[in-house]
Amino acid sequence: MGSKKKTVPFAGTKEQEAELLKVIKKHENDEGALMPILQAAQNIYGYLPIEVQTMISNELDIPLEKIYGIVTFYSQFSLNPKGKYKISVCLGTACYVKGSGDIYSKLMELLHIEGGECTPDGKFSLEACRCIGACGLAPVLTVNDDVYGRLTVDDIKGILAKYE
Repeated sequence: MGSKKKTVPFAGTKEQEAELLKVIKKHENDEGALMPILQAAQNIYGYLPIEVQTMISNELDIPLEKIYGIVTFYSQFSLNPKGKYKISVCLGTACYVKGSGDIYSKLMELLHIEGGECTPDGKFSLEACRCIGACGLAPVLTVNDDVYGRLTVDDIKGILAKYE
């Protein structure tokens, strides 16, 4: 499989932009305003694509590189949109030993995305996580708040079908 990055086109609205500009105006003179502005921007858009980072950079006159550095450093921020169905595969020790790596690979194959990405239709996003505390059910994955355990690679198509 090629390593060509699949991206969902930025679909920000004028309303979202107006809301972000309002937040920036409210905080622009505050010491340490960047973090609350980034958090608000992620709440408005659901993630922080380069277009949103550029707006913040331009409005606050802060270099884009600094904003990008913060966004990529803190795990609470996401550069990619999350899908309607957020799939998270546990790659903690117990799950990994019981085959969660193969399950993660199968999901990437079936969804045609890499970990951290979202399908072009915005339906599914995929990520790995470390131990969700359900080791007795290893290997485990979650789809939003639904937990699936004692999985095999053969279970994956059926799980995805529930969300089609």
